[in-house]
Amino acid sequence: MRRKKWRVALAALLTPVLLLSGCGGDFLPAQSSSHQEEAPSSEKVEVTTMYLTVSRGNSAENTDHSWAEVNAHPKSWYEEEGIAPYAVEAMLQVGDESGPTPGSYGYESTAPNATVRIRGEKSSRNVQKSYRIQLKSGKGDWNGQQVINLNKHVSDGLRFRNMLAYSILADLPRTYTCSTQFVHLYVKDNTEDDGGDSEFEDYGLYTQVEQVNKEYLGNHGLDRSGHLYKINYFDFAPHEAIRLATDAAYDEQAFSAYLETRGNTDNTKLLNMLEAVNDESISTQDVVHHWFNTDNLIYWFAFNILTGNVDTVNENFLLYSPQNAETFYFIPWDNDGILKRTEDEMVKGKNELASWQDGVSNYWSNVLLRRLLQDEHYRQELTAAIEDLRTDYLAEDRIRERAEEYSAVIKPYIYSEPDVIYERLTASEYDTAINSLFGEIGENYRRYQDSLEVPMPFTLHSPAPQGGQLSVSWDPSLDLAGEGVTYTFELARDYTYSAPIVRQDKMTETHISLAALPAGQYFIRVIAADASGHEQIAYNRYGIDGGTIDGTMCFYVLADGSVVEDAYTE
Repeated sequence: MRRKKWRVALAALLTPVLLLSGCGGDFLPAQSSSHQEEAPSSEKVEVTTMYLTVSRGNSAENTDHSWAEVNAHPKSWYEEEGIAPYAVEAMLQVGDESGPTPGSYGYESTAPNATVRIRGEKSSRNVQKSYRIQLKSGKGDWNGQQVINLNKHVSDGLRFRNMLAYSILADLPRTYTCSTQFVHLYVKDNTEDDGGDSEFEDYGLYTQVEQVNKEYLGNHGLDRSGHLYKINYFDFAPHEAIRLATDAAYDEQAFSAYLETRGNTDNTKLLNMLEAVNDESISTQDVVHHWFNTDNLIYWFAFNILTGNVDTVNENFLLYSPQNAETFYFIPWDNDGILKRTEDEMVKGKNELASWQDGVSNYWSNVLLRRLLQDEHYRQELTAAIEDLRTDYLAEDRIRERAEEYSAVIKPYIYSEPDVIYERLTASEYDTAINSLFGEIGENYRRYQDSLEVPMPFTLHSPAPQGGQLSVSWDPSLDLAGEGVTYTFELARDYTYSAPIVRQDKMTETHISLAALPAGQYFIRVIAADASGHEQIAYNRYGIDGGTIDGTMCFYVLADGSVVEDAYTE
């Protein structure tokens, strides 16, 4: 990394103006379904330059670590070790490319005013880390925020997808967004005991995204005492760990595996909502009308489908509900995966998404969204929202204008050290990826329409020995168009199924009994088909070097006749 005192050669290259995604999210009354269009956000800001001086703190606050230690491990390592992520003391100062500026946050600071640790799950595995800066109590705030998230979007070759998403969301009806801007970060490491005079190192470009917490609620005119949950992995099914915090069996760590509480700790409303969502005796329309805001839910759903933001089924969003109302709202989070199919195919040479990750079938495992899709009224509402987004909010001129403004500002950073070392796109590929954005919206629209005609995905269950035979079962598939579904079952010794041991077509049942198998490795797959010939595979995956085989389960029959599934994990 390049080192500097208070100047940098990049300054002369930079055009310091870009669009800032708006801070919208003020809603109409919760049960109103009226729709009022808003003008697109047009507020402009300068790229913010931040200077971070890190130093060792104390063991009581887990800050007695070196900067190298903070950057040494991904978050998964801390989880495996059962310890909190390492942190350091820090002095944050805001300025420009010449250094901290008078009147900016931290200008007069001479001692630490913050702590810093890594952030992100998958992103923490990268060499370039993302950081969470927590301003200390009594040290004020920066732009109304005491938690500053600096995201290093290494897997996003354009490096502006998160900002693009939030700028679009700022314009949508009844949709929350976060204030977002680009940050140029410099870090001075004073944690090493070498007695040297350290200098600031250029850490390149980051995207700062507003933390969704009680401060966020207050900044957006919402109820600071309301319920707020960060979704870690939550499919709206009733899980044993999701219970009242006052319950003697409550386990905060187990609860947080599904939802992280960031607001009111009384989970009564959440449990009541879950009970209603999973009660098939209550109509879907009654459930949605009582517990959710239709426009908020439908437009959140439509945005993710049309932008191909596939990692939003059971994660990457928050749920908010005012204290004195029962309505829950979706708040989008972590959107750097939007409109990324072309880029991923350029970089990886192939499309790694399974067929069931197109359109509505991607969301079939979510109980709430599955109920919406089974209701023709909400399918029509979803289609109407998608048409609205496609023709207006995601129109080509809007997307292209924003993309070109962002890229004009950040490309000098991306193709300079340190970011150029880890940039996944060449300059020509970068331009190709930008030009593909609008085309992907059209492609996602087509895939959405097709997905309404295809049977829904399902799960293959691990084979079980039973009465001297081997029983194999799977969940039923459903065709939204109302056509009947039949199944083709295959058992083979390898995942090509070129010479299946068993093949049975046109099955109407969702199970099959097989003769006991000799010890060894086996593969099974089931393909669902409707009367029109549309096909769908199972959720199951088998991992191989360089990728996955979708729709397949691998299992082993052991010498004693027992069965072990080779479950796929990322």
